Amino acid sequence: MAAPRKLLLLDTASLYFRAYFGVPDSVRAPDGTPVNAVRGLLDFIARLVQDHRPDDLVACMDADWRPHWRVELIPSYKAHRVAEETETGPDVEEVPDTLSPQVPVIEAVLDALGIARVGVAGYEADDVIGTLAGRATGPVDIVTGDRDLYQLVDDACGVRVLYPLKGVGTLQITDDAWLREKYGVDGSGYADLALLRGDPSDGLPGVPGIGEKTAAKLLDAYGDLAGIMAAADDPASRLTPTQRKRLDEARDYVAVAPKVVRVASDVPLPEFDPALPGAPRDPEALDALATRWGLGGALSRLLSTLQA
Repeated sequence: MAAPRKLLLLDTASLYFRAYFGVPDSVRAPDGTPVNAVRGLLDFIARLVQDHRPDDLVACMDADWRPHWRVELIPSYKAHRVAEETETGPDVEEVPDTLSPQVPVIEAVLDALGIARVGVAGYEADDVIGTLAGRATGPVDIVTGDRDLYQLVDDACGVRVLYPLKGVGTLQITDDAWLREKYGVDGSGYADLALLRGDPSDGLPGVPGIGEKTAAKLLDAYGDLAGIMAAADDPASRLTPTQRKRLDEARDYVAVAPKVVRVASDVPLPEFDPALPGAPRDPEALDALATRWGLGGALSRLLSTLQA
């Protein structure tokens, strides 16, 4: 019987944003265009493959970073990050001027390499990651700087989050034990914790007056969000009058927030080959991209790692 295949899922936008801010914009193509995010991401992938040796790797993309179905439920969702609203397509995210032009280059390089790149209209990369993690039959490592994905951690299924602390050479290995020590919940409870606590970076208000520690205590006492709301309806429960009042006043938010906060697990994924390539899928296209954008050592290091 063949050994289970090890899957590495990349939250690609999280990583190229980190590369953009971590690599000087003096790293440029021959025509002077900054390529710091491109080269930084290639180095990240090379280091991740070298250190973790996955069988399969998928670069998960934000085809829609602010899906309409989430905004309909909570209009403030990521509203502060909108640079331009559109009527017919996804809202445009506020992105540094010199990063936006690098994203198509990243996509073209990944395609020429043969690294699977998956995004689905109407969904965020988180949703693609959630669906792929749920379908996996072997161990899964998710590389992301987004704590929202802690909700996918599952020791029983071998799903971990690798959270970059310094580049991707120093990663916080996030499993259920780490989450319980840090937050008082495991992966299955993290979404409810985040929902109650709120997250200003995503425009999620949370339940006013219920912070992280209180949310963890409530989840410990009542099991999950449904249990907490049942306790709010039960005059005999041990909720304080203030907690009961705050939860009661937040019923409208609590009713819709789970669908917004929890990543989708049923994204209609296209057909693709997740196998990590040992050689470029399109060497000619890759050579042209390397010359045009001056990818140099970063691309060479990744190719060497893939061939090892």
